[in-house]
Amino acid sequence: MNNHKRTSKSIVSWIPPLLLALGLVIAIRAFLFSPMIVDGASMEPTLHDHERIIVSKTISWTGEVNRSEIVIIKGDDPKTNYVKRVIGLPGDMIEMKDDQLFINEQPIEEPYLKKNLKAAQEKGDNLTEDFGPIIVPEHNFFVMGDNRFNSIDSRSRLGFSLGFIERDRIIGKSKFVLFPLKNIRLTK
Repeated sequence: MNNHKRTSKSIVSWIPPLLLALGLVIAIRAFLFSPMIVDGASMEPTLHDHERIIVSKTISWTGEVNRSEIVIIKGDDPKTNYVKRVIGLPGDMIEMKDDQLFINEQPIEEPYLKKNLKAAQEKGDNLTEDFGPIIVPEHNFFVMGDNRFNSIDSRSRLGFSLGFIERDRIIGKSKFVLFPLKNIRLTK
């Protein structure tokens, strides 16, 4: 009987640390980091369909969004999120001419497009159609996918567009690819 009491006390003594650990996991997932699955090819070759990424949610309290960061955007449907790259910040003037991005009349390098640019040039085509100049409204961002041939983003193409992205629609930033294991890497 004495052994039974010791075992019961031992089991009961594990409850507070387990509850604390569970609470920490819930808080970390809600406020710091969360896994998400990439759905679609709009960010190829940077991110691939069905890859699992870790998203930093600290954006909700730090508020910082920088050009070229990969962000996760809330869709109109609660089950839909979009993964895109921030191109324009509030107040920026954006223009695209012959696959050259200009922000505030300055040419901008987009090294993450090298592979897709090469493929477009081999086809004798531009990767990104010309547009602009356009001004990004205050508290909004202009986003595009890295796979510009196959991305619904802030551009108006074929009647589909996400339009400008309001600050409160940005859930977080992609930090790294977690799965498949052979593809583990930081996202830049």
